[in-house]
Amino acid sequence: MAEDLVLERCDLELEANGRDHHTADLCREKLVVRRGQPFWLTLHFEGRNYEAGVDSLTFCAVTGPAPSEDAGTKARFGLSDAVEEGAWAATVVDQQDSALSLQLRTPASSPIGLYRLSLEASTGYQGSSFVLGHFTLLFNAWCPADAVYLDSEEERREYVLTQQGFIYQGSAKFINRIPWNFGQFEDGILDICLMLLDVNPKFLRNAGRDCSRRSSPVYVGRVVSAMVNCNDDQGVLLGRWDNNYRDGISPMFWIGSVDILRRWKNDSCQRVKYGQCWVFAAVACTVLRCLGVPTRVVTNYNSAHDQNSNLLIEYFRNEFGEIQSDKSEMIWNFHCWVESWMTRPDLQPGYDGWQALDPTPQEKSEGTYCCGPVPVRAIKVGDLSPKYDAPFVFAEVNADVVDWIRQDDGSMHKSINHSLVVGQKISTKSVGRDEREDITHTYKYPEGSAEEREAFTRANRQNKLADKEETGVAMRIRAGQGMNRGSDFDVFAHITNNTAEDHAGCLLLCARTVSYNGILGPKCGTKDLLNFSLEPFSEKSIPLRILYERYCDYLTESNLIKVRGLFVEPAANSYLLAERDIYLENPEIKIRILGEPKQNRKLVAEVSLWNPLTVPLSGCTFTVEGAGLTKEQKTVEIPHPVEAGEEVKARVDLLPLNAGRHKLVVNFESDRLKAVKGFRNVIVNTS
Repeated sequence: MAEDLVLERCDLELEANGRDHHTADLCREKLVVRRGQPFWLTLHFEGRNYEAGVDSLTFCAVTGPAPSEDAGTKARFGLSDAVEEGAWAATVVDQQDSALSLQLRTPASSPIGLYRLSLEASTGYQGSSFVLGHFTLLFNAWCPADAVYLDSEEERREYVLTQQGFIYQGSAKFINRIPWNFGQFEDGILDICLMLLDVNPKFLRNAGRDCSRRSSPVYVGRVVSAMVNCNDDQGVLLGRWDNNYRDGISPMFWIGSVDILRRWKNDSCQRVKYGQCWVFAAVACTVLRCLGVPTRVVTNYNSAHDQNSNLLIEYFRNEFGEIQSDKSEMIWNFHCWVESWMTRPDLQPGYDGWQALDPTPQEKSEGTYCCGPVPVRAIKVGDLSPKYDAPFVFAEVNADVVDWIRQDDGSMHKSINHSLVVGQKISTKSVGRDEREDITHTYKYPEGSAEEREAFTRANRQNKLADKEETGVAMRIRAGQGMNRGSDFDVFAHITNNTAEDHAGCLLLCARTVSYNGILGPKCGTKDLLNFSLEPFSEKSIPLRILYERYCDYLTESNLIKVRGLFVEPAANSYLLAERDIYLENPEIKIRILGEPKQNRKLVAEVSLWNPLTVPLSGCTFTVEGAGLTKEQKTVEIPHPVEAGEEVKARVDLLPLNAGRHKLVVNFESDRLKAVKGFRNVIVNTS
């Protein structure tokens, strides 16, 4: 009788599997593979090797605390020659001396997560069991049978593998991009993402069911959307919008997700202070890309927050045009969420592809602060029935705006405001390039088109306003030149009279600082022309000077000033309103790489910035990070004040680099100039 088969060790072939599964950065010390795709391992036996007619090998793979074959969280399978699609399988690839090379297959519908793999080896009636090791299974955008399959290699690289990108901010008229280090393959991030799944309330209620449902990217996306904010659970980030961040970190300070996720883990899942929409979206993007779901951050300009689902945002203003109500229905300058690519077998055909997910805590969905996934296609065609949260997302890009202005007798008069269209310039980073891609057309048909009206009808849009009445008089706010932070500048109310009559009344101009979510600060410029007249078929441009000394203490980190013009004609009982958000540009951070970027060579980055203000800057710090460039965030403090018009410089040591394209991300902070961002691409040659 043959002696027992004894396993000496199991080689998980980290290098080969990491290369084949696009997980090389994750496979340095442990096995990480993507589902639906074979991976390799080699069994080394003591004494004798496996003999097909004598020995029986049975493998067992389990995930979660209560594995079960019915739930799909446990699989037992033997060696087989024929590979059955959609089943766990092991086949012999090669046999030499005492080594047995195997290929293991996982179904493309397996739950993702950490698995334990064991082996039962029996010879005759004798048997032994061995733990072969652990591996993490991820979603697989390269596998046609996977729900997250994406057929473009360029898009897979951008939306799964790329660790840096841009997030768009500013205003619709002045789009500003900030660099972001997603860092989904940096040390420890995968473990943190798995921990995030394991502390979610659904897991704590029923761990077996939760682990089973991790086979679905729809389910995992919804869990991540809820866990990135901490409103209902041990989630990652606490949101704050009142410019008071002294007991935490300003949302504008962050330049990457890695520091946030590590802080959350190191503080025993205590919420990290603070986040705003782009921070929530960026952290969700990191987690979903890490787990294998193709994901991108998108920004919607003039984004409506419709609480009562009537697809209407109403502003109530006093006779000067100032918003009076404390209603929380607002229009945000911009709002960020993520889109993830997946099939929707739970919905009618036609809704596969990009799904909107919004982790910023705004409204509850099924009792939890999360939003989505909802098919972007459903938003475009005005179908508000598909799960999840279609009406809220539809309103974000389509709600109507009506302004009511109170008259002296207390009655409310509807005003005309053509300057605000909800849902504009919806933006994301282009595939493979550092450019902006406009994806507005994926959310809505062109304004005024027959298809747009059809989508509104389908959305049961009874309250779609009739075309706003035209009076023949139009006003818009125009921006001047040189609108840089620290400078004085002009804005203009440009008024056109296209009628054969005189128009006379009062023109009220006002500028106020504003945060990106629409909260107004103090006035920083006003002009009241009480006897303003327009001759027939004429136009006038009225300047409003805005001084640095008036806005310097009140400008938020969003760098935005809202300029409002109100033209009141008492004789015609007419109110004409125009608004525009002005974005003030920060000074540029310059980044130089000292030395020639070659593989495995240490480099130094020099970062610098000119003080554009008329006063000194104190408390200056540069923060630098980048996947593969720094082990963790590096902060350089400048010990002395930086005088007006003076340059400040700092140097940072970088890690020896791998060949390829890297991005260095920098943030500058001081007492009077905050959240200035910069980036530099670093191309590293092999020799």
